[in-house]
Amino acid sequence: MEERRDQWTSRSGFIFATIGAAVGLGNFWRFPFMAYQNGGGAFLLPYFVALLTAGVPLMILEFGFGHKMRGAAITAFKKLSRKYEWIGWWQITVPVVVVTFYSVIISWSLRYLIFSFTQAWGEDPGTFFSGDFLGITSGPLDLGGLRWGIFAAVALIWLANYYISAQGISGGIEKACKFMTPFLVIAMIIFVIRGVTLPGATYGLNYFLNPDFSKIMDPSVWVAAYSQVFFSTTLAVGVMIAYASYLPEDSDLANNAFITVFSNSSFDLMAGFAVFSTLGYAALKAGVPFEEMAVAGPGVAFVAFPKAISMLPGPFWLQSLFGVLFFAALLLAGISSSISMMEAFASAVIDRFGTDRKKLLGWFSVIGFLFSSLFATGAGVHILDIVDHFVGSYAIAILGLVEAIVLGYIMGTAR
Repeated sequence: MEERRDQWTSRSGFIFATIGAAVGLGNFWRFPFMAYQNGGGAFLLPYFVALLTAGVPLMILEFGFGHKMRGAAITAFKKLSRKYEWIGWWQITVPVVVVTFYSVIISWSLRYLIFSFTQAWGEDPGTFFSGDFLGITSGPLDLGGLRWGIFAAVALIWLANYYISAQGISGGIEKACKFMTPFLVIAMIIFVIRGVTLPGATYGLNYFLNPDFSKIMDPSVWVAAYSQVFFSTTLAVGVMIAYASYLPEDSDLANNAFITVFSNSSFDLMAGFAVFSTLGYAALKAGVPFEEMAVAGPGVAFVAFPKAISMLPGPFWLQSLFGVLFFAALLLAGISSSISMMEAFASAVIDRFGTDRKKLLGWFSVIGFLFSSLFATGAGVHILDIVDHFVGSYAIAILGLVEAIVLGYIMGTAR
C-alpha cells in the first residue's frame, strides 16, 4: 500500500535544502587548501571537469532515482531489486557515522561564536585552540576527560537537529533551510568583499589563483578534484535520494541538479577568495610568510581566522562583529548539513519499517549524542582524524562507484 508522504511545498525550498546539505564546514577550508596544494588556479580545470563528468550526472541520477522510487535509499534500492537493498543500508551508515563527529565540530563553531564577543582566544589562538579549548592529549587512547564546554555545546546541537528534523520535510527542514541558506549566501558575499578590499589581499590570492600547469599532468591532482566533488556535493550517502523522494511528480530534476551542484561550487570558490585574501592581509600585517598563516583543515577556521579577526582594521567591536558573523555562518552551514544526514537515516528507516518519526529521531539523537561525547574528550581530535580519514577517503568513493555502476548500467539497461 502506498503511504502518503510529506512533500516540499516549493521548488525554492527543495533547492535551498539541497544546497544547505552540500554546503558545509568543509567548504570553508577543504576546497581552498586543496586548490592551494594542487596547482592553484590550474586546479580549477580538473575541478570543473570533475563537476561536469561526475558531479552533475550523479546528482541528476540520484534525484531521478529517489523521485522515481518515491523512497529513501533502502526502499529505493529494494524497489530496484531486493538483492541491492544492502547498498541502501551501506549508504545510510556513512551519514550516521559522520554526524556523530560532525556535530562536535559544529559545537566548536557555537563556542567560538560566543568567544568572538570578547575575542577570548587572546594573543595566541593556536595555543588557545589546542590547549585551553580542546585540551588535546598525547593520542587516541589518552582520553583526558570530557571538555565540559564542548560537551554542553554538542548537546545543544543535537537538540537543534532533533527539533528541526522531527518536524518533517515541509514543517522543519524546508522552513529552516529557507532561512539558513540565504543567510549563508549573504554572509559569504560579505566575507569576500571584506577580504578582497583588505590591504595585502592580493598577496594571499596569488597563492590561491596563480596557476602551476605542470600539476595538470599529475594523476593525484585529478584524484583530488574528483574526491572534492564527491565529498562536497554529499553524493552517494543517501541524502539526495531521500530529499528527491519528497519532490512533486512534475519536478525539473535536471535543472535542480545543475543549480545545486554549481551553487555549491560557487561557495567553494567564494570561500577560496574570502579565506586567502584575509590570510594574505594577516600574514603581511604580522610580518610572517604566508605559509605560516595557511593552516589547512579546521585550523584555518579556529586558529588562522581568529588571528586574522583580531588584526582587522577598525575598532574592537567591529572585529568582534565580523567574528560573530563568521562563526554564525559556520554554525548554520554545519546544521544545514547535519540535518540532511539525519534525514537520510530517518527517511530510509521510516520508509522501510513505518517507524514513528519523532520516536526514531529521539532515540537516534540520544544514542548519537552519547557517541559524540567521545569526540568531546581530550582525545577527540585524534579519534576524529582516524574516523574522518576512513570515511572521507574510502567509504564515500567506494559507494559512489557502486552506485554509478548499479544505477547507471543495471537500472539503465533494465528499465
